[in-house]
Amino acid sequence: MTTSSGEPGGVTDAEWSAAVEAVRGLTPGPEGDEVQLICHVNPDGDALGSMLGFALGLRRLGFTRLRATFPGRFELPLPYQDLPGLDLLVPQDEAFTEPALVLTFDVAGESRLGDLQSLLAAPCVIVLDHHGSNTRFGRLNLVDPAAAATSVVVDGLLGRLGVPLDQEIAECLYVALATDTGSFKFDLTTPAVHELAARLIATGIRPGDISRRIFDTRPFGAVKLAGEVLGRASLDPTAAGGLGMVWTYATLADLARFEQRPYVLDTLIDPVRSVAEADVAVLVKQAAENEWGVSLRSKGAVDVSKVAVALGGGGHRLAAGFTGHGTPGEVVAQVRALLEQHLI
Repeated sequence: MTTSSGEPGGVTDAEWSAAVEAVRGLTPGPEGDEVQLICHVNPDGDALGSMLGFALGLRRLGFTRLRATFPGRFELPLPYQDLPGLDLLVPQDEAFTEPALVLTFDVAGESRLGDLQSLLAAPCVIVLDHHGSNTRFGRLNLVDPAAAATSVVVDGLLGRLGVPLDQEIAECLYVALATDTGSFKFDLTTPAVHELAARLIATGIRPGDISRRIFDTRPFGAVKLAGEVLGRASLDPTAAGGLGMVWTYATLADLARFEQRPYVLDTLIDPVRSVAEADVAVLVKQAAENEWGVSLRSKGAVDVSKVAVALGGGGHRLAAGFTGHGTPGEVVAQVRALLEQHLI
């Protein structure tokens, strides 16, 4: 397939044009069409930044009947509570019920939309994403697995709509880009990624301030919690055909003991994956009784997205996740078994 970026599996010129036509075919203004933007449950920086950045872009085009949301508990992680465009964010029960257009951001499959899946019955649904496991559930699917973040796809559509970057849009997209590239250290950090970052910084945003807020600001209780969770890590050097696996877990009781919200656990996968003796890292986070959110990471030898997809989740070759059931040990045993089946 020929793509606009020259990357196999990326977005074609025809797909870009169809998305532009769908947006331009709507009526902006106070009496115009309703547009609903949605990102995935438990949103991260790429999901929120991409969604709010595009919402601000639509506002620049004159759209005023805009709402952005995500499924589940309406709570923003502390690092994202100063993002521009938060005035557009509403709880899921305040989403438009019959929008003319629905756009989803960083959502690989319908299940990641929770109770908001019913909005996929809208006249037009545009999916913006970069997960190779994306199920293409929209009428128009702007999915580029070669993109380092969904914000790269968002920047592509904003540019084609003629929306110039300003500081507010740029800050949202920079947060998204920095988050999903691991602060520009992951493999998909290409020259084009740095060129996009340069364009965003050129608007006048302060990358140092943003990075400190996103990566280097945590409650003291979260630091104490991290010490306990990392202290129970377990190394299995024989897993994944001898490539090694390291894993740990965190419970709801852990969160309650340190008076922390679940989002503080998300970054703990990074110190776990730094273990030299293991290619695969697993973080198991309790969501409910016998239910766990599982984050998988690989240093490069293992395609963890295959494991995640086999267990009902999705993601990328080096970063993926799924929902597990049982005890932490049982969940990790499932992962280990699939690794031994050569899903690597």
